[in-house]
Amino acid sequence: MNTFAGVEWSDGTLPASSFNPSDLDADEWVRTARDLGARYVVLTAKHHDGFCLWPTATTDYSVASSPWRDGKGDLVAEVADAARRHGVKLGLYLSPWDRHAPEYDDPARYDEFYLRQLRELCTNYGELCELWFDGAGSAGREYDWESIGALIDELQPGAMVFNMGPATIRWVGNEDGLAADPVHYVTTSTDLNNYDEDVLETAEARYLPPECDVSLRRGWFWQEGEEPKSLAHLLAIHDRSIGLGANLLLNIPPDPRGRIDPEDAARVAEFAAALEARFGSPTEGTVRQEGNSVRIDLGGEQTFDHIELVERLEDGQRVSAHRVLHEDGTVLASGGTIGVRRIHRLEQPVRAAELRVELEGDSPVLEAARVHDATGAPVPDADIAYRATTERPDAA
Repeated sequence: MNTFAGVEWSDGTLPASSFNPSDLDADEWVRTARDLGARYVVLTAKHHDGFCLWPTATTDYSVASSPWRDGKGDLVAEVADAARRHGVKLGLYLSPWDRHAPEYDDPARYDEFYLRQLRELCTNYGELCELWFDGAGSAGREYDWESIGALIDELQPGAMVFNMGPATIRWVGNEDGLAADPVHYVTTSTDLNNYDEDVLETAEARYLPPECDVSLRRGWFWQEGEEPKSLAHLLAIHDRSIGLGANLLLNIPPDPRGRIDPEDAARVAEFAAALEARFGSPTEGTVRQEGNSVRIDLGGEQTFDHIELVERLEDGQRVSAHRVLHEDGTVLASGGTIGVRRIHRLEQPVRAAELRVELEGDSPVLEAARVHDATGAPVPDADIAYRATTERPDAA
């Protein structure tokens, strides 16, 4: 709905007839994600305005009341079908905050209403890999997370749950797509949203790896006059999220036609090509570990300018700090955690047949190591060009 009104947050009063993409192509959306290398896509099935992109039985504020597909469309189904065709997993975003539903003012009634919506999404569209619960607008509001968790356990037990209630992953704490070293997977608290200081405290330490969400553009929805982030900016985001052991969730907003803006599509293709140039031809090392010291045999002399490390995580995240040394003893890189992936970009290419990695932590284990020669490939910005606003989109 926001796409057609030129806003980031609409208030639930826009007529359903506002939703009318002229040339919507969900297959194009999923192909764009697949070609970038995404493992899954997350569709915003209901944003804060309460408009539902599927023909829900809970409200008439949905695609069933819009002129799109003559009121017979189901956008969630179209994206789910496209995801299956292209071998990409599906996640769904269902905003807990609802600015349209009259039930919202009655917490008990709204909890029942919200559970019905969640049941529809968890039942009708196949296996889901993630359920995304946005904390915006929910400061001070407590939802029936026990019932929500029970429903997820019943219908989508394999889905990741983002940040609220029975969470299995957490928000990194900003909308810039940026983690910071160290990236700890175990935590006792998570930030709620980008617009206030609310923090969710957990009763005990929980394993909640972070997901870094950021938009390709400045805004989350397509707006006239905005442009995609530069390639160097996107590469910096990659290195500060995936490169630090976090996950990256990149928002690509369709335009009012329901298509990917050509400028956005070109930038995403450029991003994919740059990642392939940097990391597409790795040299795998053989790992030999004794205690906290690891030898990496590269199988002969190699020239490289990136080092990638992978920690064994079956017993939890154990590496608290590490150093990578050249075979002559020179320190090439150092940092805190490793996690599922840690990438070090070297200022200059080096040549070596063997590396040594020194680990710190409680019984840490390095599972894999590889090097990359990215000579001639695009490089990331040294500094992030700009940061997402922390002012609420509906602020006066």
